[in-house]
Amino acid sequence: MSINSESQISKETQIQQNSGLDESLKPRTAEGRNVGPFHYMFMWIGDGVNLGNMTLGASLVVAGIATLNIFQTFAAAIIAIGIISAVFSLNDRLGYKTGIPYVVQLRMSFGLKGSVVSSLLRGIPAIIWYGFQSWIGGTALNEIVKILTGGAFDNIAVCFVVLQLVQIGLSLYGFHAIKWVESLTSVVIIVAFAYVFGVLLTSHSAVVAQKWVHASGSWGLPFFGFIMVFMGNYAAIFLSAADYSRELKPGIRNVKRGSLYFLPILIAYGSVICIGAMLACATGISNPVKAFAIVVDNSYITVFVSAFIILGAVATNMVANIIPPTYVITLLTKLKYKVAVTITGLLALCSFPWVLVQDSSAKGLGMFILIYSAFLGPIVSILLIEYYVLRKQHVDVAELYKEDGQFAGYNPAAILAMLIGAGAAFLKVDLAWIIGVVVAGIVYLLLMKFAFKGSKFKKGTIFEQ
Repeated sequence: MSINSESQISKETQIQQNSGLDESLKPRTAEGRNVGPFHYMFMWIGDGVNLGNMTLGASLVVAGIATLNIFQTFAAAIIAIGIISAVFSLNDRLGYKTGIPYVVQLRMSFGLKGSVVSSLLRGIPAIIWYGFQSWIGGTALNEIVKILTGGAFDNIAVCFVVLQLVQIGLSLYGFHAIKWVESLTSVVIIVAFAYVFGVLLTSHSAVVAQKWVHASGSWGLPFFGFIMVFMGNYAAIFLSAADYSRELKPGIRNVKRGSLYFLPILIAYGSVICIGAMLACATGISNPVKAFAIVVDNSYITVFVSAFIILGAVATNMVANIIPPTYVITLLTKLKYKVAVTITGLLALCSFPWVLVQDSSAKGLGMFILIYSAFLGPIVSILLIEYYVLRKQHVDVAELYKEDGQFAGYNPAAILAMLIGAGAAFLKVDLAWIIGVVVAGIVYLLLMKFAFKGSKFKKGTIFEQ
């Protein structure tokens, strides 16, 4: 793939003149892509190995009995990861080919004005999760400091701020820092997991076999519900797949790039879910932190678990919760990347994570997740229909950066399809993502083919001012 052809250089010159955007939002050239396949895979391992995903594995064990046995669990996981990898490799293709980020990709379907709403649906939740993960990490850091100081220091708020400042500092270096942080974190966590897995097999294999391996399980709604929950965890990330693929070195075929998602996610999620379920079987406790303390019984358990939580929180934030909202802020304010990434970190500080972690907030947090996630499936469906069906993978990138060009205004078909798809998703919460994807995709295709047929705009797309 030749990114620096003469026509590409000409288009980059047009973009430079017309966009007025920060360099971080302009198409990434071959010279600017410094993430190889090895680091790319470790990035997804680091993102997948965290406490929240381990809790997903523990949730399989209800009242001491697994709702899915080990075969059903991994069958569901492989199906979900296969779908995730396919959507990733489909939705990352435009970003990989042209180097544009997600917030610019949205203009292709929603228009310049319409992309503001759809980009905020990805950016705002990410900021809230950024603060949420950092507060959990700050709590863990406080436990470590408390032990090291003999109880002389005990202030979660201070640890939260310190950890947030560290993450802001790391994120200033963009993907150059992310690839090294994720690689290091992945290695450390995998070694720790191997130790815990060994302990579980040695001391608790009988009870694990009884409660999980040989459980009857279900191939019904619990099975498909687990697939939907599994995919829901990645719904926001593969929506902004272009933000990651644009950093990947050129020359990687589409099929191989799909494996760069499938293999690391399978490794990360497979190990995390397996250990989460095994811990719940062995202890009868669904909280992985408390279960760790029982299974790994030594004086350093608190430090061990706390260090794991911190690494998991930082790794997840660096991949999923920092870059996407930073690009949104950069797009809307025209600020430089480093200023925008700092603002993102400060907004996460002010997202009231200390309230969200309370048990009394669990219902409201769950409703928040339900509301915003219902829009994510429809948006990715609209993007895929636009790129593959309507445009046949041909997009004028320079037009995407023009304030008064073909994509100025908003596309009512995209907004209407997104709302209809989200509304349909609420009808069956357990299958919300797939319902939203199918309904929004069909509605968008019909609207673009028939309601706006004969439009004077290219490719049959109509954008209103």
